[in-house]
Amino acid sequence: MGWEALRQWGADVARIEPLSGGVANDVWSVRVRGYLAVGRLGTRGAADLAWETELLRHLDHKGLSVPTPIPTMDGRLFADGLLVMTYMEGGPPETAADWHRVADVLGKLHRATRGWPQRPGWRSSTDLLHAETGTKIDLTAMPPESVARCRAAWARLAGRRTCVVHGNPNNPGNIRLTAKQVALIDWDEAHVDAPDLDLALPHNAAGLNSEALDIAAQASAAWEAAVCWDDDYAIKRLAEVRAT
Repeated sequence: MGWEALRQWGADVARIEPLSGGVANDVWSVRVRGYLAVGRLGTRGAADLAWETELLRHLDHKGLSVPTPIPTMDGRLFADGLLVMTYMEGGPPETAADWHRVADVLGKLHRATRGWPQRPGWRSSTDLLHAETGTKIDLTAMPPESVARCRAAWARLAGRRTCVVHGNPNNPGNIRLTAKQVALIDWDEAHVDAPDLDLALPHNAAGLNSEALDIAAQASAAWEAAVCWDDDYAIKRLAEVRAT
């Protein structure tokens, strides 16, 4: 159905302009019932979108600043691959103090989602010590030596208590800061994993000791290499993962 699905949010809806939202989705600013919002059209299935919308509503209830789903006229949180969410004001983090604020919010995210079920079809980094595929990751497409490097990095996370991780919080474009709030946007990569994957932040904003920072940085680089394989960014991130 494509963007025609937007009519299910009312007769007065309108697309305004495209927004950056990665290669997996078509993201636009939209006008819904007189308010500025964000529409994201993609190919994720109903179970995946149900997981994401339930998570966002839970985090909003816990007091985190996140885009929340705006229901269709008949009360559904998404329709035909389209998700419409509240628009979050603000700009990207720029200073060390800004990134410390981001780290504080990530801590709240991790504490609020302990025991959360895995996103349908996804695997955690430690699951991939034995599994070969999971949603965006296909380790069979990578050279065996590259897989060994990634798994060695993820093995250091074994035994960690899991929670929801945002998946890409060190990208400034996924943060909206104002004087009063820190909002996390773009939850397309969120899944259940070790919190370390979110903590290799600029300025070591999470305050990790040298060993913990190394574990987080290596595991995060390996994850992004596997998710993005084999574009230039994936190859760059893999180069940061130490050889076994």
